[in-house]
Amino acid sequence: MIDKSLIANLFGCTFFAFTVACSSGDDPGPAGNTGGTGSGNTIWSIPTDKIFDGGPGKDGIPALLNPPMITPAEATYLTGNDLVIGYKVGDDIRAYPHKILDWHEIINDDIGGQPLAVTYCPLTGTAVGWDRNIQGNVTTFGVSGLLYNTNLIPYDRFTDSNWSQMRLVAINGQLLGERITTFQVVETTWDTWQEMYPDTRVVSTATGIERPYETFPYINSQGQDYRIDPYLIFPIDVDDNRLPRKQRVHGIIINGEAKVYPIEVFQNEVTVISDSFLERDLVIVGDAERNFANSFIVVQSEFNTLEFSAVQNALPVVMEDNEGNQWNIFGEAVSGPRMGQKLPPATSFIGYWFSWGAFYPTAEIYQP
Repeated sequence: MIDKSLIANLFGCTFFAFTVACSSGDDPGPAGNTGGTGSGNTIWSIPTDKIFDGGPGKDGIPALLNPPMITPAEATYLTGNDLVIGYKVGDDIRAYPHKILDWHEIINDDIGGQPLAVTYCPLTGTAVGWDRNIQGNVTTFGVSGLLYNTNLIPYDRFTDSNWSQMRLVAINGQLLGERITTFQVVETTWDTWQEMYPDTRVVSTATGIERPYETFPYINSQGQDYRIDPYLIFPIDVDDNRLPRKQRVHGIIINGEAKVYPIEVFQNEVTVISDSFLERDLVIVGDAERNFANSFIVVQSEFNTLEFSAVQNALPVVMEDNEGNQWNIFGEAVSGPRMGQKLPPATSFIGYWFSWGAFYPTAEIYQP
């Protein structure tokens, strides 16, 4: 049952109305918004009774477009342990803080000439970089106000189709079944990101939209912080108890199946894991203390002879190989005979365990 006092506490005193109508008893709340968000298309690839109205309505949570960027010295609203989403194209390096994304969920940006949407769901803790170029048209994404498995459903403004963030596919509308192209982002702490890329720029709080960015919006009337307490606001299909609900894991998706790596499996230093999943050879690199993980596919012939080991105290360099190449957190060779080459990224991102269990019930969990 949805805690109505929680909903009221989350949004009743903020700058937009958030109402969730639910009946007495065990009714989990509004569901079956089969009319979409304006597309007029009633066909969905997921059960419509599992689609929940989050409350604010379409664009009630306003996505950002090309927000102003500032230097780290100017970003006084951030502390060292605040989580950010980092991305780079060449020398264009940017950070998108959770403190901004908690209130906007999607940031449409252009970085190094690349149209990017940073999609973030604070309810599942998942941040994914999406290509805004769809079928040759550069579009922007907005927040539909709908949820599936308590996860963000973005919509594109090109066709008004609805998408599943964690399934990475259009689930309603003209583009039904279309898969999104993703960009590999890095989620880590602000301190770690600055250590990696001190010349980064970061989103300013001067977004043009008034929000209390210093405040986390998902703390209930009992003072429970959604990020660490096990409670959920909306129902999920599968509640997999193999790991604690809010444990952060790095998940890899291959052919619709997933394998996850709890952040805790990495040591408190840069750690490299060589693994395989669905006949793909993988290298996963992470650091539990610095709070990051990323993964790459090395089954391709030009990389399958490489053996990787961790590099310490040289961020953003995290790995070296038997040929003498050094690789950064984005899988770019920054020195050695392969300098300028890039490891193929795995389709992967970090999220709360419960969300991986709900979307990928057969997910494997890496065991050291």
